[in-house]
Amino acid sequence: MKHPLEPVWNEQSRVLILGTMPSPKSREAGFYYMHPQNRFWRVLPQVFGEQLSRANGDSDREAAVKERRDFLLRHKIALWDVLFSCDIQGAADASIKNAVPNDFHKIFNRSKIKRVFCAGKTAFSLWNKFCAAQYEERYHLTVECLPSPSPANASWSLERLIEEYAHIAASE
Repeated sequence: MKHPLEPVWNEQSRVLILGTMPSPKSREAGFYYMHPQNRFWRVLPQVFGEQLSRANGDSDREAAVKERRDFLLRHKIALWDVLFSCDIQGAADASIKNAVPNDFHKIFNRSKIKRVFCAGKTAFSLWNKFCAAQYEERYHLTVECLPSPSPANASWSLERLIEEYAHIAASE
């Protein structure tokens, strides 16, 4: 599967949050973390003392996507995935094979990003395998692994996720 979504970022972005590859629900919605049970969009706004008005499964997808994109850019957050393409079964990161990383040079060259947060162990592992040597020293990046907001990561409560994701707000 080839990555179907463009990265969200602009020249003012200071942090980059990376997943692995969009889930089928996110691909269908045309934006990141749009599965109704994924907690990403419940966690991140709370870190910044906000609440989004539209739910992940909102029937007005265009408005929900715009609200999320505006939120990210307002907080100087870039959002993308480590992988450009891979073989994957549904949304199961454990099934990833034949991984090819994205090219991050344009984003790092044209933004103020110095902190990268990987949303889950697989994204962090893939970053370290394919990207760390190429980007971290050259762009003076600090990279941190955050717990996955996926419903499959049920051992992490919403409150614990918010506590860990608060590192993103501390980076501003």
